[in-house]
Amino acid sequence: MHMADALVIPAVAGTMYLASSAAAGVSVHKVKLENDPKKIPAMGVMGAFVFAAQMINFTIPGTGSSGHLCGGLLLTAVLGPWAGFLSMIGVLLTQCLFFADGGLLALGCNIWNMAFYGCFVGGLLIWKPVMKGGATKKKILLASVLGSVLTLQMGAFSVVMETLISGITELPFGAFVMAMQPIHLAIGLVEGLITAAVLCFIYDARPELLWGTGQTEESEGRLTAGRTLGLLAILTALAAGILSLFASSLPDGLEWAMERTAGTSELAGSGAVYETAEGIQNALSFLPDYAFKGSESAAGTTVSGLVGALIVGVICFMIAAVLHRRRA
Repeated sequence: MHMADALVIPAVAGTMYLASSAAAGVSVHKVKLENDPKKIPAMGVMGAFVFAAQMINFTIPGTGSSGHLCGGLLLTAVLGPWAGFLSMIGVLLTQCLFFADGGLLALGCNIWNMAFYGCFVGGLLIWKPVMKGGATKKKILLASVLGSVLTLQMGAFSVVMETLISGITELPFGAFVMAMQPIHLAIGLVEGLITAAVLCFIYDARPELLWGTGQTEESEGRLTAGRTLGLLAILTALAAGILSLFASSLPDGLEWAMERTAGTSELAGSGAVYETAEGIQNALSFLPDYAFKGSESAAGTTVSGLVGALIVGVICFMIAAVLHRRRA
């Protein structure tokens, strides 16, 4: 659901930057107040895991479309909404700057659409209430599916509204919303099942690693906390370096909806602001579209996955470490 710059005008893009920055500012304050050093390695590993998972597009049968994990709810279920939101920013910023995935002008929109709803709506209004009284696998499945479906529907509708307010005439409201909402309902269901599977593994391994369950004391899990995060790191490397090679090549939900509505998934923006944003991305993106420049080699995907996951992991780890140190 990464929006390109051409889908929003500068005024809308600036407004969404302000909204996302405000949410980030509150999140920084909340993480500093939590002062939980255990989240330092967890933020690094989970941020990298979500980056790797987003590289694996899955086919939506019978539609000609594909989808991928957003990850906001998954991060929140482990890190809490505030640290989860900051980790999602690390993922989206890395994708935008180094892989030209999503526009730089539209980055504020993408943070809001993909991170805000998943972390705060899915985390605070779905995950935490469902987990009241303790976690079970049935509760994890229920919260994961409900949270993923609801927040992806909200994100998809926000995309429609942002293009409507921007006056993108190629994407009329009625036709665009009727394309966006159903396909993202299907994607949300799959994301919910994937999220539940990952969280059930963590629940079996170390239940206290899950946020909002009321369980903070170390329990008799199958693995230690360190080994649990270590195994997730190994899964991250496998997903980024190998499984990403088998990702669906079909257009994602947003591209599919644009093709059905406008007849194309690529619209062009004109003006100095768009040219400047594109120039910055061209200068920084050393692996555009997760590939070597001028090459279609599969090695480009593998390298992109591994390097990107490492970058995200370091960014998220450093955010957590700096905030913890400042609080201390």
